[in-house]
Amino acid sequence: MYEKFKNDYMGWIFLVGIVVLFLEIVFFNHGVVFSLLLNAGMIYFGRKWMPKMTGKILFWLGIFLLIISILSMITFKFLLLAILIHFLIQFAQSKKNPQEIKPVIKEPVVDLNKETMVKKKSVLSNVFFGHQKTPETVFEWSDVNIQCGMGDTVIDLSYTVLPKGETVIIIKNLIGNIQVLVPYDVEASINHSVIAGSTQIFEVSEKRIFNQNLQVQTAGFEQANQRVKIVSSLLVGDIEVKRV
Repeated sequence: MYEKFKNDYMGWIFLVGIVVLFLEIVFFNHGVVFSLLLNAGMIYFGRKWMPKMTGKILFWLGIFLLIISILSMITFKFLLLAILIHFLIQFAQSKKNPQEIKPVIKEPVVDLNKETMVKKKSVLSNVFFGHQKTPETVFEWSDVNIQCGMGDTVIDLSYTVLPKGETVIIIKNLIGNIQVLVPYDVEASINHSVIAGSTQIFEVSEKRIFNQNLQVQTAGFEQANQRVKIVSSLLVGDIEVKRV
């Protein structure tokens, strides 16, 4: 019963949050969208112009104004209130129905049908701030699925041996650049989504794009024994996929 209630009120919080955001944009804070886009643009061009002093000032000023804009939004304050209510409900439920833990002693049983799971170390990890790059020495490959905040990500596939079949790279980034270096004998498919930035994918180049989704793949991708599928998304930043 509690789980059903929990799912229901979380759904209602999400729905009410969307309504509050819509009302804020339409009736109370008309300039919030422009302000957020302006701040994102300042951060983007500030990164472009680094390490010049103008670029540094523009970048950090954009981050500061972006934080101020988010903190001043009614929707943000509503989400803080919703989080507080969520923890209060959980606290009250735990006091009402405390969880009982009883020790259960069982003899070990060998399950011959149980699958053996092998935990693999990821090449890259989730980071909120900072740049990251695959090793510049030979390394063992494992599929990439990461989420990043602000920073650049570089993946060089020339230092590893890709397995037969399809290799998957998924990168979700807020602000930063993505670079993927693909060997000539590996076919590739790229699905890239960006709010503001530029793309350089093999021979396909677009200097200024806004709120677009780009899907490109090499001619022999479907029939290739070795192929890499790249799925990426950026709020602000550039992507470059090239041969090495």
